[in-house]
This record gives sequence, C-alpha cells and structure tokens, in this order.
Amino acid sequence: MRAVIGLSHLSAGFIAVLVGYTSSAAIIFQAAAAAGASQVEIGSWMWALGLGAGVTSIWFSLRYREPILTAWSTPGAALLVTALAGVPMSEAIGIFLFSSGLILLCGVTGWFDKIMRLMPAGLAAAMLGGVLLNFGLDLFASAQTQPWLVAAMLATYLALRRRWPRYVIPLSLLAGLVVAGGEGLLRFDGFEWQLARPVLMMPSFSLTGLLGIGLPLFMVTMASQNVPGIAVLRAHGYHTPASPLIGWTGFSGLLLAPFGGFALNLAAISAAICMGKEVDANPGRRYKAAVWAGVFYLLMGLFGATVVGLFSALPTELVMAIAGLALLGTIGNSLTVAMANEQERDAALLTFMITASGVALLGIGSAFWGLVIGGGVHWLNRRHRH
Repeated sequence: MRAVIGLSHLSAGFIAVLVGYTSSAAIIFQAAAAAGASQVEIGSWMWALGLGAGVTSIWFSLRYREPILTAWSTPGAALLVTALAGVPMSEAIGIFLFSSGLILLCGVTGWFDKIMRLMPAGLAAAMLGGVLLNFGLDLFASAQTQPWLVAAMLATYLALRRRWPRYVIPLSLLAGLVVAGGEGLLRFDGFEWQLARPVLMMPSFSLTGLLGIGLPLFMVTMASQNVPGIAVLRAHGYHTPASPLIGWTGFSGLLLAPFGGFALNLAAISAAICMGKEVDANPGRRYKAAVWAGVFYLLMGLFGATVVGLFSALPTELVMAIAGLALLGTIGNSLTVAMANEQERDAALLTFMITASGVALLGIGSAFWGLVIGGGVHWLNRRHRH
C-alpha cells in the first residue's frame, strides 16, 4: 500500500508547500494590504498564486518526469510591501502584467542567460538585500511590544536552524503560536473555513510604476528565484531546458495577474525538499513528490480565504517576526554575495544603501535607483580598470 501511495513522495510534497507558505504567506498578506486590498481581494491573491503554482508544478513534473516545483516570488512580495504603498490596485495589476510579460519574453527569446550575464551578481544581490533589510529590522522592532513572543520564536530558530533547517520556520511559527495563545493574543472569533473567490481586477498603467516597481519585480524574480531554481535542478542532476520553464511561468503569470498573481517562478529552497535521496532512491521517481506538492498548492489556493482569515487572527508582531525569520538567511546570503568581489564592493554597497533607504525620485522607487546608480558606478569602475 505504501508503494502505491508513495508516502515519501506525499510527505515531501506536503513539507515543501508547508515551508513555502509559512515562509511567505505573511509577506504576501502585507504586500496585498499595502495596495489597499480587501479581505476578499487578498483571498483572490492567494487563490491565483496557489492555482498557478499547483498547475505548473504538476504539468512540468509530469511533462519532464523531473521534480520541477514552481512558486511565487517571496523577495518580489517583500519588494511590493513597501513599493505598493499608496499605489492603486489597478496600477498594481498593470505592474504584475508588465513583469510577467518580461519573464515570458525572456523565456520565448532565450534571453534569460544573456540578461543574467549582463547583471553583475553583486549588484543583484545588493538590491535584494536592500529590499529585504526592513523585514529583518522589523523582527527586532516587534520585540518592543511583544518581547516574550519574539524571544521564543528567535530562540527556536537559533536552536534548530542547523539541526532541522527544513522545519525550523514551521517550528518557530509553532513556538510563536504557543506563546501567543498563552498570552491571549489569538483572535479566532470570526475565523471560518471558506473557499476563496477569484476577483477580476482590471489593470491600469503608469510609466513610473512600470519602471519603479515592475522592472525591479522582474529583476528580483529572475535573479533571486529563477536563477537559484535552475541551479538547484542542475545540482541534483536534472538538465531540463530552462527557457521553456521560464516562458511558461511568465505566461501563467500573465493569465493570473488580473486576479492578484503577482509573479510565478521556479522554486529553489522548497524544490530541494522534493529532490533529495530521502524522497526516493531512484532520481527518476522523485518527480512524484513535486506532483504531490502541486496538489497541495491547489488545495491551499482553493482555501485561500481561509489562509487570509488565519493570518488576520494572528497578532501583528507574530506575522512580522515569522516574516523576518524566514528571510534572515536570504538577507545574509545576499550581503555575502554583494560584498564578495572587492572590485564591485563600492557599487554593490551603494546599490544596497540606496535600495534600503526607500527614497523615491520622480515617483520611481528606490530599488530602481539603486540598480541605476550602482550599475553606473560599476560601469565606471570597469572602464577605469580596462
């Protein structure tokens, strides 16, 4: 019976989705709220993302017989938390369409590798670090109002991050829920199980929004999600052609953007959960874990309104803390890559500081200006050396 059900495949798929949601659902919730989304519209966001990740994961894995897992752009959602403040929802939808269109174009034309070669890895990492810095700071800022809650979550994270890295975020969330429950901070009075209802949101476009938010969203998604996603596949011995995967995620994003699907891309960390030896001794059968992950994505998408209700019942400090803990590793890796090359260090540092500052010039956000100014300094330095 176990061989028929594929218990190891099912459990790996479930854990991959659990890690994905606990690491990013809080950030997506904040991003949608920044654009002024209602509870129903936030549920539509979760529906679109779950549906997109589920269908593409199942299709890719069955098509190529390899464990190919897709997801949404967590760094992209982090970017949107600050960038979408004050932006109308219609303009946000236009930004999502623009970014997904660029991803589709990269896949169809094969420009993916060329664009990544043109963008210095240090600058891309510096921009990502600047985007995510405030989440790390909010982790400790939330300790001012709920010190025991944050202390319990941080202690759990530090104690378990090396022993059980796959489960550390869910366990840190569990620790926070226990403390929050003990202190009477959970508000489940209005919580109920309900299906998500997709809401069609019409787009509008502005040049400042496309350049200041859409372009950085595209670059963050490509550099911090699709590139590692391909690297994880290659590291496990899978050589699926990259361009079709990138193209289809972009196309799926175009279809789902009007419902709140801000970005779909290849998964990296959660995908690795479906690729290890513990999933199946035969690498040719590990794709079944990604198929199960797709099924769980679909279920989570259908109950997107329930996920939204769940996070609404949690204290703000818990949501801020779990988001910060989930991104600590990414922030550290980004800074390591950004500062690794001494010749690029000053350009990367400028990119990081400008992006983290949140400054907006001419109505265009800081991530764009960080890349522009950092890229200009990088070009001048390179020209001087040669």
